[in-house]
Amino acid sequence: MREFEVPASYTIPEDANNSDNVFRHAEQSPGAVLFNIQDGNGGFTDVTAADFAKTVTGVAKGIIASGIELGDRVAIMAPTRYEWVVLDFATWAAGGCTVAIYDSSAAEQAKWILQDSATKLLVVDSDKHRAVIDEIDAGALTDLKETLQIGKGAIDELITRGADLDDEAVHTRRAQVNAASPATLIYTSGTTGRPKGVMLSHSNLWAESKSDRIALGKYVTAGKKTLMFLPLAHVFARAVTLAAFDAKVIVAFTSDWSTLVEQFGSYRPHFILAVPRVFEKVFNGAKQKAHDGGKGKIFDAAAETAIAWSEAIDNGGAGLGLKLKHAVFDKLVYSKLRVALGGQCEAAVSGGGPLGARLGHFFRGVGVTIYEGYGLTETTAAVTVNTPGNIRVGTVGRPIEGHAIKIAEDGELLLRGSVVFDSYWGNVTATEEAFADGWFKTGDLGAIDADGYLTITGRKKEIIVTAGGKNVSPGLMEDSLRSHPLISQVMVVGDGQPFIGALITLDPEALPGWKERHSLPADTPIEKLIENPELVAEVDAAVAETNKKVSHAEGIKKIRILSVDWTQETGELTPKMSLKRAVVMKQYASEVEKIYS
Repeated sequence: MREFEVPASYTIPEDANNSDNVFRHAEQSPGAVLFNIQDGNGGFTDVTAADFAKTVTGVAKGIIASGIELGDRVAIMAPTRYEWVVLDFATWAAGGCTVAIYDSSAAEQAKWILQDSATKLLVVDSDKHRAVIDEIDAGALTDLKETLQIGKGAIDELITRGADLDDEAVHTRRAQVNAASPATLIYTSGTTGRPKGVMLSHSNLWAESKSDRIALGKYVTAGKKTLMFLPLAHVFARAVTLAAFDAKVIVAFTSDWSTLVEQFGSYRPHFILAVPRVFEKVFNGAKQKAHDGGKGKIFDAAAETAIAWSEAIDNGGAGLGLKLKHAVFDKLVYSKLRVALGGQCEAAVSGGGPLGARLGHFFRGVGVTIYEGYGLTETTAAVTVNTPGNIRVGTVGRPIEGHAIKIAEDGELLLRGSVVFDSYWGNVTATEEAFADGWFKTGDLGAIDADGYLTITGRKKEIIVTAGGKNVSPGLMEDSLRSHPLISQVMVVGDGQPFIGALITLDPEALPGWKERHSLPADTPIEKLIENPELVAEVDAAVAETNKKVSHAEGIKKIRILSVDWTQETGELTPKMSLKRAVVMKQYASEVEKIYS
């Protein structure tokens, strides 16, 4: 199939402003709990609809009193936290446009965003972020009038500053906003080239929230809880937070990824939002723990049973034998995995990269269905998604309501609908290049099956062309290898080379258990580990298994196992854990050279 469309059951109000529900919730259900804030003692403080509306109004008045006019840009550079959302809604209520800056951004990256967006007011989180901004020559930021700091009372300062204004000033400003007004500027991650500012309107965000609530209404509903830990500077977390707020889901925030399992256990969310790497870590961590404890065979059998049980759902249902095995493993293994996600997690949403059918089937078999979707910053997050009513594990689902997908002659995925942005900020040339006959060109390669389910098959710009002229899409092999417990990151190489190779890093969390199982001293340095014959053999076996999924010409012929891992902090990964291929190629050019020497 080349094209598929799902009609909309809704229309977008011409006066849509995404701050509207702040005041609607306060009027209709003032006592409804909308947020939980960590109290510093392991507990949470409730924020009701009335509380939130009061805070947003106060901050919005402060933003207006700071000289922010209709359409002016207010930037936020902070990790995921409650105050991020307060500032976001307050900026909308004040008629402004929020500019998102990742809290991990370097001075040069922040400088470009602040300059390009002509931001007038910047709110940073801590001394660390203030120091980054202070690295920028003040003369380079001619539009920036002021920088406030959350850690030094930015919220209270804004409330105090606007105290002399009547609340009506906010509602007068809100009335000047309409569906076409700019709501946020989010800059593309910039894995190659200078980031472009994606301008999303209130209409884009309104449509995304509405479509998400229709697609996943079984879980995104009043009174449910979710823990938001993805960066709010990214469109994925932002859009789901908005949909959750509109549906009166209770949201708590954290930016600490190192203790997620513990936080799931204490907060007990009903659903979670994550990128595939989080689900890979949960699976690999459980597998590693089982093997370290001498129960590896039981876990592996349970995993295969979960996958078989999920696959059987799509083929008429499990037989009696499989049902019995599944029931036994549910008590022995699956129940413990569900406890690791808090004990009452009913479902999860995955985006930001391919999950893989095997992992999808495993979690559904365990009892936590992952609804995988697909979207970009330019599509306000999800434009396709699997739902409780329409799910096909291994695909990224069907289009959300009111949207169409199409495969161009060269295999590129094209999109159309109300969540698709209109333009890149101040970049007419890039905008024109991004569209063809009204369709947005994603740069991704895809396929649509007979029922309208989309599968992403690769990235157009990431296609490797070997010296023999073979086109190779690296994503499938990289995803497959990353599913191995020992492996952290992978980058397939081979452009212009005689064969395909790969750089591989090891997962630091998996190494202590591996050393113990192989009777190696705990202090064995990684430089010796990557030369250990047994470890190399295990990685080679993973490569061989991955090579079964592609043709011989596409298979990985040689690898280099590195002694360091790639992280966001060291610059090889984006905040959503995507590879910065150009950075890796530059920093590890000598390692790539060794593959082909």
